[in-house]
Amino acid sequence: MEEDDLSEKQREELRELLQSTISELEPLLASFNAASEIIDLDQPIGRLSRMDELQRQAMSKANRHQLIKKLNQSKQALALWEDYGYCRSCEEPVGYKRLKARPETPYCLECQSARE
Repeated sequence: MEEDDLSEKQREELRELLQSTISELEPLLASFNAASEIIDLDQPIGRLSRMDELQRQAMSKANRHQLIKKLNQSKQALALWEDYGYCRSCEEPVGYKRLKARPETPYCLECQSARE
């Protein structure tokens, strides 16, 4: 086994981490739906209150987008479990330390940096 290849124990730990992430994100996303509802501009509130509400809504939408992305990547990692731990770009091992920090990541650090 190469240094960057995952042991069975590491793979099982990362699988549990992905499953836990999915279990936590799904209900959290449901709570973001209420926070990102459309603001009624006819509502009699002050201009600053309306601006605060619009900013809160924009932040909620951005957070929701990030959570959806992480949820989808986590589900995809489990769906493609046979290839888990290998970069989808260069097909080299991603490495345990990176996967432990971001178990949903489909790319090694080098390929992720190149994509950004």
